[in-house]
Amino acid sequence: MAMSLLILTWAVIISFIIMMYVLLDGFDLGIGILFPWIKQGQYRDIMMSSVIPVWDGNETWLVFGAAALYAAFPMAYSILLPTLYMPIMILLVSLIFRGVAFEFRFKAQRSQFIWDIAFAAGSTVAAFTQGVILGTFVKGYGDHLPLAHSAYQWLTPFSIFTGLAVVCGYALLGATWLIVKTEGPLQEQFYNVAKPLLGVVAFCLVVVSIWTPLVDPRIMQRWFSLPNFFYLSPLPLLAIVVVAVNSYCLHIHQEKTPFVLSMGLFILAYIGFCISAWPYIIPHVIPVWEAAAAPSTLKFMLVGTCVLLPVLLIYTIYSYHVFRGKVRETIHY
Repeated sequence: MAMSLLILTWAVIISFIIMMYVLLDGFDLGIGILFPWIKQGQYRDIMMSSVIPVWDGNETWLVFGAAALYAAFPMAYSILLPTLYMPIMILLVSLIFRGVAFEFRFKAQRSQFIWDIAFAAGSTVAAFTQGVILGTFVKGYGDHLPLAHSAYQWLTPFSIFTGLAVVCGYALLGATWLIVKTEGPLQEQFYNVAKPLLGVVAFCLVVVSIWTPLVDPRIMQRWFSLPNFFYLSPLPLLAIVVVAVNSYCLHIHQEKTPFVLSMGLFILAYIGFCISAWPYIIPHVIPVWEAAAAPSTLKFMLVGTCVLLPVLLIYTIYSYHVFRGKVRETIHY
């Protein structure tokens, strides 16, 4: 019983870390995705300045999550990494180009357009590969051990669609974040961008929600069998309400609410994903109970996490508090 509780605790911790990364790095990747649609150089400076104080802290959650997965569920790590090696490498290279663009763009003059491209392309490709990884995970790796690895197992119509869906979702987060951080004509542009993006994201959620049960009958059984259907139906209904309220808030030009509701839409989608996958860490082959590390390892790591996780949360909250408010001028390193 104690071991099961320990494993469950680690599953919750890793799920929370992944959710924090998606929410926080999602909107600053979204800013890069929106970059090509804003032509004025001074507006692009303000867009980047809105996340300069926090972007590297946001990516700390990615490192934390990868380290936690390796330590707590080494079997899952050893299976996921070879199968997803190519998209993971593309993701890391994209994040490197994007990080370099932050440092170099404000210093460059004649070559600034190169770093604009690096920032936009790095953000878009990173978001797309995260969606591809998500789609591959949802689709599964087979039905039994040993799993058959393929270098292109991640390249499927479903994973490509989820990649595009994540790009659109991050763009929505970026647009609503910039509504909060900007004002005047630039803010008005992001209101105009966020409205159609919300519709596209809602469409993607509907398609993925229909497609996912078709990909795996076990997911369909979980969601549509009785009495599960009645227990789980409030989740999609709540998502519909969030989309409707968000659309209204954008229409009346509220500033902070659209960003909060867009994050809420991601949280609801993430909860739905966890419901579909549970209790498997490699769907639908290896449950969390079989993939966990030794009890001594889990206990040792838990002590460190109980220190690091609150520190990271406090630092994140404090940094956003310090740099709250509108961005009216360019921030340099």
